Amino acid sequence: MTVETAGAAAQPLDITSRLDAYCAANSFDQPTLVLDVDRVEAQYHALKAGLGHADIHYAVKANPAEEIIARLVKLGSHFDAASKAEVALCLRHGAKPEHVSFGNTVKRSSDIAWAHAQGITLFSADAEQELEKIAVSAPGAQVYIRLIVEISQADWPLSRKFGCDSATAIRLLSYAKSLGLTPIGFSFHVGSQTRKAAMWGPSLDALAEIWHAAKAAGHDLTLLNIGGGFPAFYGETIEAPTAYASAVMEQITARFGDVPRIMAEPGRGLVAEAGVIVSEVLLVSRKSDRDMHRWVYLDIGRFSGLAETEGEAIRYQFETPRDGDPTGPCIMAGPSCDSADVLYEKRPMLLPISLRAGDRVLIRNTGAYTSTYSSVCFNGFPPLAVVVI
Repeated sequence: MTVETAGAAAQPLDITSRLDAYCAANSFDQPTLVLDVDRVEAQYHALKAGLGHADIHYAVKANPAEEIIARLVKLGSHFDAASKAEVALCLRHGAKPEHVSFGNTVKRSSDIAWAHAQGITLFSADAEQELEKIAVSAPGAQVYIRLIVEISQADWPLSRKFGCDSATAIRLLSYAKSLGLTPIGFSFHVGSQTRKAAMWGPSLDALAEIWHAAKAAGHDLTLLNIGGGFPAFYGETIEAPTAYASAVMEQITARFGDVPRIMAEPGRGLVAEAGVIVSEVLLVSRKSDRDMHRWVYLDIGRFSGLAETEGEAIRYQFETPRDGDPTGPCIMAGPSCDSADVLYEKRPMLLPISLRAGDRVLIRNTGAYTSTYSSVCFNGFPPLAVVVI
């Protein structure tokens, strides 16, 4: 089977897996994400082999399925939690409090206090008021300052919402200490889906300057949180996870030196390839006899799990029972009564011309940022169903 996108070369996919066997043996009456937790475990081991002494802090936001968290706890993973609910989820499955970091830089004071009472001692911040909240609600806690990344070669660069610049970061280290907190280092994120390890280079060059400037200013830095960015396969070639992680760590060592403690926060790179969404074609149509493109409407759209098609940054792969038939360009859309519910229009997808309503469509490598982005009841459609095998 091959998957094609307009203007891009086709890429082969391996279709022999437990996921395929399960999907083939079952019927589904709504869009359903099927997850193979064994594939999560295999990816964890592959990334860990490349990351070496760095601790994996799984980004729970990528997919908080109970079975994934439970398996990762057994494997010894640490966790990056963005909310009280994610902290509670990890602790409920046996994660040690010292293995959970509260990594959101925008937190409610009561949630900080609750987490601290549960034994969470590591928090992130990028502003004075956030440090003040932590000092009051989690006195004496360890904190790391998030740096803003101005240079990114990722498919999904992060905005300026999180992080601060060099001067602010160094000032915050001193301010944290004055508040009775224990500032121990910096964090950053090079951007989601950074396809090649070499793409980290320009970001790391700039960030290392801040690290060394802070040390020169007398700050005792013992923690470097390198965030996420580890990629999944969406049709464009990526490096194998162990080789990729190893290459990243080599760049870290070359620029930052011997850092006592390194955290990595893979989310997409850990769980995306462990999932497939089973969906259905609801309609294939053209807007006029002159329309160059067909419109293919699925039973899943931007509001029911495919939010990362925003800006067409993440281009999922689609498998149909008619693969092998002649193909043509399609604009793809979701089922909701909202004009924004269009998945791919600027760069149409190539799908079989014979595609019809009722055909099953498998959307590959959708284990990350799908179920968590699914709305509760927009237009009355239920949230994306999840099955873990």
